[in-house]
Amino acid sequence: MTDNTNSKALKQFIKQHSPLWWWVPEEAKENLSLNSVVEATLNYGSIEDIKKLFGIVGIKKVAEIFYESTSNRQRANYPPEIKNFFKLYFERHA
Repeated sequence: MTDNTNSKALKQFIKQHSPLWWWVPEEAKENLSLNSVVEATLNYGSIEDIKKLFGIVGIKKVAEIFYESTSNRQRANYPPEIKNFFKLYFERHA
């Protein structure tokens, strides 16, 4: 699947889930990177939010972004329990 950073569906998802990025000014949210959208959704979103993101971006792309952001970094922005859960989840489902 291609990078859906600018897709209409992803922009709508960001708008509908705006509180996930409480620290980002409203006018800047439309320009969030796909990495930021994935990270905030996995960290703070509900299971329904995550399923919706999978439907827009694809589970393989979300897993790829997750692995890139957690594998070669000294400081990842995922709490240990979230990181462990999605590591196991993506190993099984992606």
